[in-house]
Amino acid sequence: MVTVIHTDNLSKNFGSICAVNKVNLNVNKGEIYGFLGLNGAGKTTTIRMLLGMIRPTSGIAYLCGKKVSADRCDLWEKVGHIVETPSSYPELTVWANLEIMRRLRRISDKKSIDAVMKKLRLTSYRGRKAKHLSLGNKQRLGLAKALLHNPDILILDEPANGLDPAGIVEMRELLRDLASNHGVTIFISSHILGEISKFATRIGIIHEGWLIREVNADQLKHLLNKRLVVNARDKESVKSKLINDGYSVNLSRDGNLEVTDEEAINHPEDIANILVNAGVPPTLLKVEEEDLESYFLRIIGGNAK
Repeated sequence: MVTVIHTDNLSKNFGSICAVNKVNLNVNKGEIYGFLGLNGAGKTTTIRMLLGMIRPTSGIAYLCGKKVSADRCDLWEKVGHIVETPSSYPELTVWANLEIMRRLRRISDKKSIDAVMKKLRLTSYRGRKAKHLSLGNKQRLGLAKALLHNPDILILDEPANGLDPAGIVEMRELLRDLASNHGVTIFISSHILGEISKFATRIGIIHEGWLIREVNADQLKHLLNKRLVVNARDKESVKSKLINDGYSVNLSRDGNLEVTDEEAINHPEDIANILVNAGVPPTLLKVEEEDLESYFLRIIGGNAK
């Protein structure tokens, strides 16, 4: 595998505040790396260092094996980006904004503007001033600028902001196509694990400046906690019976009993038999899996600094 984005103990302090602390990243070619964290966790600061917008206090960032610095003009020919709210010239049209970017990027093919507008469904807005665009379409315009020069690397900070559900699905499919069919390496930040997990190949969680967890997307489902939810007319008798039989039973916040033993989760029919034979049949018996947001919050909660 070819490593495209690499950081070595990347850190950034703002006075006495440590915004990013010794973050080590390795993102391979064609990978979609979801960079997750709450607001203020250090996502945008990390991205700004990856793009040479701010200097790290210590540590080094590399793109395509080259050290990131503000004067590496050749490096930015391969990189497209969105950082926070995309900027535009508000009095100019969508087409004029993209034309300026085409000239700045020295792209000779004038048809590239039409192609990227079509790809991002901006064609019908080509003559509209940027200041009159919805938040979602401003985000599309920012993504169009980032894609205009067909970059090898896309670094995107919360690109789904302002998009409606259909727009989020379109963006997801576009990014998946760029990575799998064109080998584009995508580094995308978000605070929404459920959405990122649908298309990222690997996920990193940053909290209070620390990279606290990395996991391949195909492994994520196996890390979610499961429980067997049980209810009955006589909950106290059910609880006593299961505890006497060696099971771990707790009263959950929703008022049901929960059994966390792996054997019970894998074989709930055994629990049903035990309770029926004991004369306290269950009125509810189901296996529940932790959702992705709960997993995210659990990991963050367990790694509070």
